[in-house]
Amino acid sequence: MRDCRTLPQKLSKIPLHPGKKPYYNPRTLVQALGRVKGIRLPQARHNAQKTNRSHGYLRIGDVARLVGVSPSSLRTWESVGLISPTRTASQYRLFTPRDVRLLKRAQFLRRARGMNAPAIMHLLRSEGLLENGNNRKPSPVGQRLRKLRLKKRASLSQVAKSTGVSVGFLSALERGQMSASISTLSRIARFYHINILSLFDASESNPRHVRPNERKILEAGPGVRMELLAWGDAVMEPHLFRVAPGAGSGDSYAHEGEEFLYILKGSLEIALEGGEPAHLREGDSFYFASNMKHNWSNPGKQEACVLWVNTPPTF
Repeated sequence: MRDCRTLPQKLSKIPLHPGKKPYYNPRTLVQALGRVKGIRLPQARHNAQKTNRSHGYLRIGDVARLVGVSPSSLRTWESVGLISPTRTASQYRLFTPRDVRLLKRAQFLRRARGMNAPAIMHLLRSEGLLENGNNRKPSPVGQRLRKLRLKKRASLSQVAKSTGVSVGFLSALERGQMSASISTLSRIARFYHINILSLFDASESNPRHVRPNERKILEAGPGVRMELLAWGDAVMEPHLFRVAPGAGSGDSYAHEGEEFLYILKGSLEIALEGGEPAHLREGDSFYFASNMKHNWSNPGKQEACVLWVNTPPTF
């Protein structure tokens, strides 16, 4: 067996590209050399490759420095679906060079154009740089909207003109490649003379007891997830809203009925037509008439969970 103490000297003699500074993780090299002692070199090399799953990846601290943001910002972007890093067995985040390029683009849009995370995601999807929901299962909403349009014998351009949405966006929405904000879904629903509740496919009878994994889910734009808690023959329409930092309803919207919301976690800012925005925190509740135009967003740094009840089911 060769003397392994000469390995660092041999590594130092490996030719490098002119003008390029070598980069490696010294701790990883030391750990690899430490495993050589008492083991045949080929086996040690195999063990190092087996245990060092992060080869070719970057940790969250490295990525934060490269992109120019804090690690907490990267975690926030992950929570809204902008990025989906690989996880190790011990749940460490690992980022690829492609992730870094995407995050640099997102940081540019945030600094140069003042865009928030949902707006950034929308633009990146339109540019083909970000897949729908980071490979999440496409929402069935698009299929239902397409069936409604075909039943009405309307073209995409007719729907687009009536709802103020582009033809390209409508097409992507019907194919399940986009998710629309609450305000956009509300305009489209009005065109088809339905409400957003109809998009949940909640036509079956009231199940009374609904377990968490049985809830009906609707992704309402980047970072907004609506979970229907009860349906059927009922006079209330209760939801659990999960709103990522920076996400919200989009434009203002209105409908018939009354609404009650209770902040379970995080914070929410809601603005009614003609009034000052109300800043709601964990434990706060809010009640208003739904026919007042309203919009809302999460101004905090963590996901907001809101128990939201509409009555009657007209939302």
